[in-house]
Amino acid sequence: MIEQELNHYPFTLLSEASRHRLNQGMDLAYFEKGDIILDAASASDYVYVVHKGSVAELDVKAPSGRSQVGVYAAGDLFGAISVLNGKSRYRFRCEEQTLCHLIPAKLFLALCDEDEEFGRFFRQTLAEKSQRLAEGREGGVTLAGFMLARVEQCMREPMIMPAAASLRDAVETLKRHGVDSVLIELETQFAIITKTDLLTALVMENRSADDPLSEIAETNLVTALPEDYLFTALTLMTRHKVARVVVMAHGQAVGVVELTDVLSFFSSRSYVVGLEIEKAEDLPALRLASERLPELVQALMAQGVKMRFAMDLLAALNGRIMAKAFEMVIPADQHSACLIVMGSEGRGEQILKTDQDNGLILGDHQDWPRCQQDANQFTQTLLSLGYPPCPGKVMVSNPEWVGTQSQWRERIYDWAGDAGGEGMIRITTLVDAHCVAGSSHLLDEIRQILFNRCSDDEMFLRHFARPVLQFATPLNLFGSLKKPQHGIDIKKGALFPLIHGVRAMALQNRIEETSTLARLDKLVAAGVMEAGFAEDLGEAMELFSELRLNHQLENLHGDEMNIPSNHIVVQKLSSLERDLLRDALHLVSDFKQRLSRRFHLEY
Repeated sequence: MIEQELNHYPFTLLSEASRHRLNQGMDLAYFEKGDIILDAASASDYVYVVHKGSVAELDVKAPSGRSQVGVYAAGDLFGAISVLNGKSRYRFRCEEQTLCHLIPAKLFLALCDEDEEFGRFFRQTLAEKSQRLAEGREGGVTLAGFMLARVEQCMREPMIMPAAASLRDAVETLKRHGVDSVLIELETQFAIITKTDLLTALVMENRSADDPLSEIAETNLVTALPEDYLFTALTLMTRHKVARVVVMAHGQAVGVVELTDVLSFFSSRSYVVGLEIEKAEDLPALRLASERLPELVQALMAQGVKMRFAMDLLAALNGRIMAKAFEMVIPADQHSACLIVMGSEGRGEQILKTDQDNGLILGDHQDWPRCQQDANQFTQTLLSLGYPPCPGKVMVSNPEWVGTQSQWRERIYDWAGDAGGEGMIRITTLVDAHCVAGSSHLLDEIRQILFNRCSDDEMFLRHFARPVLQFATPLNLFGSLKKPQHGIDIKKGALFPLIHGVRAMALQNRIEETSTLARLDKLVAAGVMEAGFAEDLGEAMELFSELRLNHQLENLHGDEMNIPSNHIVVQKLSSLERDLLRDALHLVSDFKQRLSRRFHLEY
């Protein structure tokens, strides 16, 4: 009987000799419903592998309604950490009649010592937990703690001066108080003057020190609320290329958050990546900054950062890299064109670098004789920065993805008329377009053309939404997870129907936002989706994305070369992860049924 269990991870990490030794040394035990197999604070004489039945993992210190940590079913293993740690943290109770294989603790420890990979699988998890516990005890600001910090915890009191105050007054104020910016209050809004603004005005523009501050103040502020996450402020600074955010409450400026304040609040080299991108003055320097993004991703994931925060930050950083490359490669007199990214980059949902999905929108009267040569050079530049070519050639080096506003309008109408072919795929790609450099108003106008052509066309929308039914949800007839050896395709079976279904509803409702989470919020605001269901879909998407990313990071180190990057091996997940994945996939099935009724996909 044990042969079936030994053919699954982590036992496949053992050598043939060790697996034979394990097979010979194991025993089999029967437990009744309600039996306590292993109690909290007790030493464990065995590691248990469930052959049949189910075992609940309970936190005896938690309230009864929230005590269940996980459930172990056929093929699951528990008790290993208890053997390694000397005692069990949780209680393990049979939920039904159960058969378990018993691995003697002495044999298990010997196998961990003799087979390095097998031992690392268990000990690494324990080490990570111990490290996080130590960090918490030492009182340091961990990354997870940083993610929960609010803007109000890091903001400075604003220096507000009269609009009529002079440049000399501002210089004296900055020096006296040791700050880098001051605010002035105009009739209906606040404006900011930075140290750089003052230097530029006095030295480069030869302004008089007696000129009023109102003449050089910047009124286009990047703002945040006191209750916003500090991480949101960092993302805003990255996206808007600024070093400070003005904190507003009830129409009043109540604080300023400087980039240096954020970096001081949580000192990590990973966050210097954004600064390195901004400081890059040539392509080699930009390439070095770009190469550090995987390091940042690993740091974020290793310390339990919430997926939506990680996606926001990485989308902003990737956008800045592309924008800097655009500024370096494309002639300055052509920067009025709009560089768009599409696909997962356009939605801001890609963390590791993927294929290029980009295009160029030109003004109708823009004169650019060398457009195609410059576009080809830009594609090659992105290749050198680590962005692979798009297999479908959705790149600015392809003339089909470069054009004036009038040309884009013609394309949209042509593509929309090809409902069953390549045109539909191209419309799907364009719906997620996001401007990363140049004139964003060009994309705004193209998006309105897209909405005008497609949003009220029921037949078009039916064809557009139909692909959500293309791939089966990886659940069996009994609602349990499928467990193929090569893993389940989390992209086709889970992420795609969720993302594309939300995309179809966003197109129907003329929603301009491109990220799936933002689209869900807008669908709720429009009254076409319940808030609870939208929140659950958002959580499901984050779970799918995190499981996929963790596997891709393993691939990055060569640990999972035989498993496709979009495939998740269910057997390698923890019991809690499997439970969450199963529930999330049931949610996707429910969503697909809703979409089928909404767009009449059954016809």
